[in-house]
This record gives sequence, C-alpha cells and structure tokens, in this order.
Amino acid sequence: MSSSKRQRLVVAGAAGAVLAGVLGLPAQALAEPGDSGEVRVTVDIEEIDEPGVLAMSIAANSIALSEDGSTLLVRQFVGTLPTVTVTDTRTPEEVPDGAAWAVLGSATNFVGDAGQAPISAGHLGWKPKLIDGGDTGQVAEGEEVVTVLDEPTQPGNNVGLVDQELLVSTFDSEAVTGDAYSVNAGLYLRTPADAAAGKYTSTMTLSLFE
Repeated sequence: MSSSKRQRLVVAGAAGAVLAGVLGLPAQALAEPGDSGEVRVTVDIEEIDEPGVLAMSIAANSIALSEDGSTLLVRQFVGTLPTVTVTDTRTPEEVPDGAAWAVLGSATNFVGDAGQAPISAGHLGWKPKLIDGGDTGQVAEGEEVVTVLDEPTQPGNNVGLVDQELLVSTFDSEAVTGDAYSVNAGLYLRTPADAAAGKYTSTMTLSLFE
C-alpha cells in the first residue's frame, strides 16, 4: 500500500470517529425569531507609490499658415505653433544626477497636393516663446532659427527647420521637478515670389529628450 493511500485511509477513519461522536450529542437549540448579530468588516488600503514621469503634450495636432508680410521678392506665411507643455511629476530623488531635458523640433519638406515642386523645410523658420517657465529661472526657450532666404541673426542659424532645433530646455532636470512648463513659437514660411500656387503640407516632429 502506498503512503498516499495510507493517508487517505487515516483521514476517512478520523471522519468516521467524529461522526459517531456527533450522533451522541443533544440537538442544537434554534435561534429565537428576531435575534440579530453584527459583523465588523475592515480593509487596509495601502497608498499607491508610483514613480513620477517626465512627459510632453501638444495643444493641437495641426496649424494653417496664412499669408502676411509678403514683398515683391518673398512671400511670407505665418502662424503660431500650438502650445507645448512639459510636465515633470518626479521628485528630485527620482532624477538621475546631472540630467537635463530638451524639446527639439524639425519639419519635412512642404509637398504640394497637385504635383507642385516641394518647398524645402529650410524655408520654414521659428521663434520660440516661453509662456510659463516656472519660478526657478532654469527653463529657457530656444533661439530663433531663420530661413535659407534670410541673413543669419545668429551664426549659422539661417537653415530653417531641416534638422532638430531647440524649442525649450533646462540644464538641470532635478531643479525643475514637480511642475509644468509651456512654450510656443512664431512660425513663418518664406518662399520665392514665383512659388507655384496650390496647397502644401509639411509634418513637424517635436521630441522630448533627457
């Protein structure tokens, strides 16, 4: 006989002994009608301890530029970048030592909807504007980037938004945790006066890095 079978037999024997004892007891008295009792129910809910996050949001996903400020030689189309907000809910202890964050932006060429020649992203410039930089003074907007049709306002900045350009940043992530910071930018597309008529579309990509 295996050990497992022996264990089952022992248990069955014990149950039989209990049953025999129960049969010899007097019947249990029934509760009187109207009796009541109370049961206290408690629960211990622990606080959720989740780490903070660094995140970016954009107020809208599209913008239409409109003509304003054109000359005989250059046509200009302007608009405002939808507000970009960087939110950091981390504690200073959650930030790696020496960390810094930045939002960078670039654009694709403007492609026509009727086969027009594309307009290079080098013709799109921006001038970032800090809306809310908090109280630390350590969040700052990026420098203006002008177009390939402009004279540089800073050394080498007449390149347009072909490559990633700085919109907003901080040099000390740890010092600016627990707050939100917002920025937008004046956008301007400058083309030669003989640019083909039609609708053009470009995609701007904004990325948050740390």
